Amino acid sequence: MPFLHWRSLVMAFLACLWCGPATAHENLPASLMLQEVEAREFEVRWRVPQTQGAVPDVMAQLPDDCQNRASPTLQATTGARLTVWSAHCAKGLRDGAEITIAGLAATRIDAVVRVAYLDGTSQSLVARPSNPFVKLVPVRGDPLAAPGYLLLGIEHILGGIDHLLFVLCLILLVPDLWGLLKTITAFTLAHSLTLALAALGFVQMPQAPVEATIALSILFLARELARQNGTRGVALRRPWIVAFAFGLLHGFGFASALAEVGLPTDDVPLALLLFNAGVEAGQLAFIAAVYPLVLLGRRWQLQGSRWVTALPVYAVGSVAGFWWLQRMVAVVGFA
Repeated sequence: MPFLHWRSLVMAFLACLWCGPATAHENLPASLMLQEVEAREFEVRWRVPQTQGAVPDVMAQLPDDCQNRASPTLQATTGARLTVWSAHCAKGLRDGAEITIAGLAATRIDAVVRVAYLDGTSQSLVARPSNPFVKLVPVRGDPLAAPGYLLLGIEHILGGIDHLLFVLCLILLVPDLWGLLKTITAFTLAHSLTLALAALGFVQMPQAPVEATIALSILFLARELARQNGTRGVALRRPWIVAFAFGLLHGFGFASALAEVGLPTDDVPLALLLFNAGVEAGQLAFIAAVYPLVLLGRRWQLQGSRWVTALPVYAVGSVAGFWWLQRMVAVVGFA
């Protein structure tokens, strides 16, 4: 009972902190891709992902010297709104040109802007709610490839509440440090494998079923944490196996975020490595922040009534169940 109580307190704190808004894995970035097809002529693709089942009211605004050659048209896509059009930019979208993402300040997502030129050079920049525009710079390779993909990986894992909640459940499920290290390592290896395979195009999985199954993985672990009758399921007996199996699915979830941004054609391995390194850095930072609380809870051996112990676990399970039902709507095609 003491063990269940301290881990429930940790879950209650983090569930109240993050799960209330039920934003879950809704932090995929918007993406604006501009491809120069002729001198100063650009094909434009503006993709905005759904958040809370709806597409945020944001729009990309090109510089004043850019004029649309044709009216923007919507193209069918899953889980996002994709708008395409062509534009002529008299100054060629070069140094100092500003691209604004109108409405981004009212959202919780970033927007990646990538401009590819006829000469084969390109640049990628990130607009954020606190700074909803980008200013193009002299091209010296791809400035997003080095710090940008690393930062996007960190931001994605720290903003991906469902991924963090899964890691939290693993921390609370495994009582010893050595077992936890093996479990987290199995999760890391699994999601790194499927992230690489999906990002490189070897394996493709539809996003909606993957997101629904990620929610189901949290619900499964919450059920294991709620066990109080002495029954030891596979998650308690072999947590690393469960972590590896579900980690494969979580890797596809990470890949969906990377797909929204796109990989630079000139250095795919480096960008993929940096994005994955960012994911791992964010995950390790989360574990470093949470695990000391777990150790304190074990030392204090706090006591409590059964309902106080069980309520937070059931709250996390309920949130995960809500996410699963919400995402299953998209799977069956009603969203």
